[in-house]
Amino acid sequence: MTIEQIQEVLPHRYPFLLIDRILERVHGERAVGIKNVTINEPFFQGHFPGRPIMPGVLIVEAMAQVGGVVLSDVPEMRGRLSLFAGIDKVRFRRQVVPGDQLVITVELLSIKRRRFGSMQSRAEVDGQLACQGELMFALVDN
Repeated sequence: MTIEQIQEVLPHRYPFLLIDRILERVHGERAVGIKNVTINEPFFQGHFPGRPIMPGVLIVEAMAQVGGVVLSDVPEMRGRLSLFAGIDKVRFRRQVVPGDQLVITVELLSIKRRRFGSMQSRAEVDGQLACQGELMFALVDN
């Protein structure tokens, strides 16, 4: 998926659209996306001057956005918005800095009562694990 196609299924826009492309997609099951990390990101002005590191919460948000692409193919999602309901077992394994490319893999685990669900996610840089965890979401009417 190109950035234009991503914008058709996600409501996020600059400066909060954090994924650049979807490389692989198994409809309603899993997706692999990328986030190209550049020094032009607005958060690097303050995180941290002289030693830019991508904030962990934004790595998790990028993982959730790839998850949003997965959810866009699920029939229960039509006309609905997914919101964070929780994060479990999230671990950060390496710093993400300008010049890195995050490769994010998300797999849908479950959707319960058409209202809540969970997904497993991991983000890697150059084949090294940067972050992993389970993301929970709630489905709300748009």
